[in-house]
Amino acid sequence: MAGKQCMTRLQKEYKSLLKDPVPHITAHPSPSNLLEWHFVLEGAKGTEYEGGVYHGKLTFPAEYPFKPPSIALFTPNGRFATNTKLCLSMTDYHPESWNPMWSVGTILTGLLSFMYDTQATTGSITTSRAEKERLAAESLAFNAKNPTFRKLFPAWIEELTRRTAAAAQPAATQQAPAQQAQQAQANGLVHANAQANGAHGDAGAQNGGAVLFGAGRQDGGGEPQQGQAGGRGGAAPGRGLGNTVVTLAVVVAVLAAVWVSSGSSSGGALWQSLFSQGAAGGGHTGPR
Repeated sequence: MAGKQCMTRLQKEYKSLLKDPVPHITAHPSPSNLLEWHFVLEGAKGTEYEGGVYHGKLTFPAEYPFKPPSIALFTPNGRFATNTKLCLSMTDYHPESWNPMWSVGTILTGLLSFMYDTQATTGSITTSRAEKERLAAESLAFNAKNPTFRKLFPAWIEELTRRTAAAAQPAATQQAPAQQAQQAQANGLVHANAQANGAHGDAGAQNGGAVLFGAGRQDGGGEPQQGQAGGRGGAAPGRGLGNTVVTLAVVVAVLAAVWVSSGSSSGGALWQSLFSQGAAGGGHTGPR
């Protein structure tokens, strides 16, 4: 069992950490055991540990601060083996180099500094930079599986949710331009079809006019010409016939207006003139 001096010292250090947090370091004692502390080290930007969140444990002896604690890491990191006591100057591997003035903050600061180094020691491992970066990217999701981590570090669980949402956002952003491009392509096809239909309609109207006004012409032998478009096939037969009917109706309406404005006698003469010209040309402009 820890002595009073040990308990008082650890409580004081915890209050100090809460008041003045150490950069890139978070630590909390276990709710059931003040001699067991859990900590989190954040990988610094610009290093192979950037984005990494490394969970570990400090185990203090009952004689603390006169004897050093042991240190172990739980999160795979590529620098230290997991669930293994580390040999450092501020751990129980070297009680002779321990300084009672050191605190939890200084211990974890020394651990983080040694993590960025490449010096070998008991508990250290050697991996590539790419492997360390991969482990850093996966570290927070790995920690979230640990019940103790979830209980003591809820802010990091919220950070995991934020990172997951941020990672999913670029995928949705990439899909949006693709959908817009598809919609634009569809709109372009609709516009092109509308223009094509308009062109066919205009061609049909022209063909209809050629049929109507070309029927009264003589071509040498007296056969009425049906227009160039009709001779070449032009638009679809159904569409050309419909346009011809419309054009014929317009012409009839115009002639009727002329007849009304010029009087019945002159209007009748106009009708007779038109029909006589058609008869002379061998054409047929009215019903049989």
